[in-house]
Amino acid sequence: MAKDKKMVEDITSMDVDFAQWYTDICKKAELIEYTSVKGCMVIRPYGYAIWEHMQRILDTMFKELGHENVCMPMFIPESLLNKEKDHVEGFAPEVAWVTHGGKEKLEERLCVRPTSETLFCEHYANIIHSYRDLPKLYNQWVSVVRWEKTTRPFLRSREFLWQEGHTIHATAEEAIIETEQMLNVYAKFCEESLAMPVVKGKKTESDKFAGAVSTYAIEALMHDGKALQAGTSHYFGDGFAKAFDITYTDKENKRVYPHQTSWGVTTRLIGAIIMTHGDDSGLVLPPAVAPIQTVIIPIAQHKEGVLEKSAELRDRLAKSFRVKLDDSDNSAGWKFSEYEMKGVPVRLEIGPRDIENNQCVLVTRHDRQKYIVSLDNLEEEIAEKLQMVRDGIYQKALENREKHTYECKTIDEINAKLAENGDGFVKAMWCGDEECEDKVKELTGVGSRCIPAEQDHFSDTCVCCGKKAKHMVYWGKAY
Repeated sequence: MAKDKKMVEDITSMDVDFAQWYTDICKKAELIEYTSVKGCMVIRPYGYAIWEHMQRILDTMFKELGHENVCMPMFIPESLLNKEKDHVEGFAPEVAWVTHGGKEKLEERLCVRPTSETLFCEHYANIIHSYRDLPKLYNQWVSVVRWEKTTRPFLRSREFLWQEGHTIHATAEEAIIETEQMLNVYAKFCEESLAMPVVKGKKTESDKFAGAVSTYAIEALMHDGKALQAGTSHYFGDGFAKAFDITYTDKENKRVYPHQTSWGVTTRLIGAIIMTHGDDSGLVLPPAVAPIQTVIIPIAQHKEGVLEKSAELRDRLAKSFRVKLDDSDNSAGWKFSEYEMKGVPVRLEIGPRDIENNQCVLVTRHDRQKYIVSLDNLEEEIAEKLQMVRDGIYQKALENREKHTYECKTIDEINAKLAENGDGFVKAMWCGDEECEDKVKELTGVGSRCIPAEQDHFSDTCVCCGKKAKHMVYWGKAY
């Protein structure tokens, strides 16, 4: 048992040092490993399996809406990147450049894609000629590179995995509908599959994506009270089309510019799961994306019939769930700690007495409750427990957000609430002036996260200047 206890003690308590707790889980749950390239990580099989389940669910949702997967090149010629002024200025500090091919210096530098708007635009200009060619609903699953100065596994790395959707439409109305629709897809995915409550809203002008007319985002609150941008959706208008000379002939035989969108989520969602649901024993995974949904732990496995029965249950349950049988010679206590660390939603324990009584013990990870259940209707029992885990961790995350969301009418009130209750979401009214937006951050440390779609009106005046308010804004410290 000393080994079992040591495994848990190796995780720094989240209340002692949240950042170290996070890093400990990334390493000890075998999600990542560091590499000799600073800021780049190996996503290990267990971590990658979580991403694969996210990918599978989202890809299905995208395709149900008519999107098709494509794959653009990794490299972007400098001249192509420079075609959209605001866009290139927004990404310039993070761009990695290729200057040589083998021993030969390239005639033109190549950017390693930080995002692919320019590549899609070049492609659209080649293939779109008539209104009959529209819309194009494309998505790609790739890695991108952004030369970040400060990195942290999943949350901010120099190379990361994501999906980036890029669509092009005949009218502004169609493109705006697409932008909002994809934001709703992300919100549904996060809340249903990741059990993570989110706030949907529009970014302020100063915080929108480089080159966009408007940017929408979903914002989640982590256990430590900091916000995390979990997904974004951008409406570009016809700005990129004009920069790249993308036109089509409409039904009146006129040459007009189409309207574009882009939208994406990344592997930072794995970091969001860790920081939303994890505890001092390790990961707590939402069942929908857990690589192992149920682990079978044989008790007194040296006794006759125990391993055989465990294997029989594994084969039976594998038809309905992602299941693993741990028949290694580690102690049962060590196995309990191991799979708690890995966040497996349901643990199944079975020993000689259970076999005699045609029963087993089920333990739910999020609350460690034990249930003695009959083997006759085991599939139904496990499905019910998996739903209990999803609902339980969603409710816990929602309660944490509600506990750490503060309505404030003045700067002093913001500072007092944060000092008294810790970091969280601040709901405060805003006049729409960027100077006030900056001043709020300077005086309180919280920046604007989004203008929520659902507006609460609890004051007529701006939290900063006292002038007439235009919007209620969510503010917070962010990852």
